[in-house]
Amino acid sequence: METRAGDPGAFAQFDLNRVDSPAFVVDAAKLRANLAVLADVRDRAGIKVLAALKAFSMWKVAPIVGEYLDGVCTSGLWEAKLAAEHYSGEIATYCAAYKAQDMAEILQLSDHVIFNSPGQHARFAGEIASAQAAGDQFDIGLRINPLHAEGEVPRYDPCAPHSRLGFPVDQLLPEHLEGVSGLHFHTLCEQDFEPLKRTWEALEARIAPYFGQLKWLNFGGGHHITRADYQRDDLVAFLREVKARTGCEIYLEPGEAVALDAGILVGTVLDTHWNGMQLGITDISATCHMPDVIEAPYRPAMLGELPIDEYEDGGEGGAPVRLGGPSCLAGDVIGDYRLPNGAEPGTRFAFLDQAHYSMVKTTTFNGVPLPSIWLWDSESDRLEKVKGFTYEDFRDRLS
Repeated sequence: METRAGDPGAFAQFDLNRVDSPAFVVDAAKLRANLAVLADVRDRAGIKVLAALKAFSMWKVAPIVGEYLDGVCTSGLWEAKLAAEHYSGEIATYCAAYKAQDMAEILQLSDHVIFNSPGQHARFAGEIASAQAAGDQFDIGLRINPLHAEGEVPRYDPCAPHSRLGFPVDQLLPEHLEGVSGLHFHTLCEQDFEPLKRTWEALEARIAPYFGQLKWLNFGGGHHITRADYQRDDLVAFLREVKARTGCEIYLEPGEAVALDAGILVGTVLDTHWNGMQLGITDISATCHMPDVIEAPYRPAMLGELPIDEYEDGGEGGAPVRLGGPSCLAGDVIGDYRLPNGAEPGTRFAFLDQAHYSMVKTTTFNGVPLPSIWLWDSESDRLEKVKGFTYEDFRDRLS
C-alpha cells in the first residue's frame, strides 16, 4: 500500500531535539488548516461532517475540532463516553456488534446509533423502547454493505468478499428499515472522489425505493479530502446533487483527513550493525507504534530523507539503512531509509503523517515504552507536552 501523504509542512523547520524520544508531535496550525478545508466542503455542499475518533482521538484538541465540524463518530461505548465528555456537536455511534450491558448508556450518549444488521437492531428493540420512554433522544441507523469493492488492500476493504461489516444490500427488505432513520456505508481508505462516485452509482438503485422514508445517509470515511490534489469541487457538486435527489441529510465521517500530515513521530537511532546491509535499531517500533506499517503494509515517509542521487553509488556508505524497532519480533522492520543526518547511534529522525491511527494503535508489547505526546503550534511556536507514559502505565495494564 502506498500512502500519498507525507508533506513535511512546517515540520521541515522543527527541531527534533525539542521533544523526548520517541514522541508524537501534532501541529495545531496544520490541524486547523485541515479542519477549515473540511468545513468549507461542508458549507458549500450543505452537508454535515463528523470527525472519526477511531482515527484521531487526541481530546486535548477537541475544542479546535468543535470550532469547525458538526460532531464526532464513535465506535462503541468508550469512544462515545470520550465524545460526550470532551467534544461538542452530534455523536454518531456504530459498532459491528454491541454488548447488551453497554446498550443503555450508548443510547443515552448518542444522537445516532447505527446497527450492523437488522437482526441486531431487532434484538435490542426492548432497550431502544425503554430509552425512548425515559426521554433519551436518538435515532437508529443501519450500516449496509454496497457489495462494491474499491479498496487497494482487502484487510482494509469493508466490501471484500465475506466482509462482516455492514448488511449486504442485496438482502435489504422493507421490513428491515422499520424504525430506521438512516443508512450508513463506509467503503473507502485513503481514496479520491472517483471511488466514492462509483460506489454510489453501484448502490443508488438498490436503496432508491427507500429515499422517501430515510432522513439521512452517512457516506462514512476514507475520503482523503484534505490532500492537496483531492477533487474537492467535484465532491461538493456530487454531494449537492445526491442531497437534492434523495431528500436526505448527508453525512461524511473523515478520520485520517482531519489529521492528515498534522503529526510526526520522532525517534532515535540506538545502534547499528552490518548483516548483508546496514541495519539500524531505533526506539520506534513498527509493531508497537506504527502497526499499519506491517499490516498494510506501507512505507512511512521520513522527514528530510535524502534522495538517492545525494549518495555515492555502491558501498556500505552509499546504501540505505534498514530501520527496525527494539522488540523481539523479527518482522519489526520499518523500512530502508537514507537518513538526512546519517545513522550513527544518537541520531534523531522523524516519520511524517503519524498523527492519525498510529497514535490510537500503540501498544506496550515487549515492554517497549509508549511515545510521549506533544502539541506544537507552528504559527506561534508554542510547544506543550500533553502526555507522558511511565513504567507504571505499562505495569498496571495487566494486573
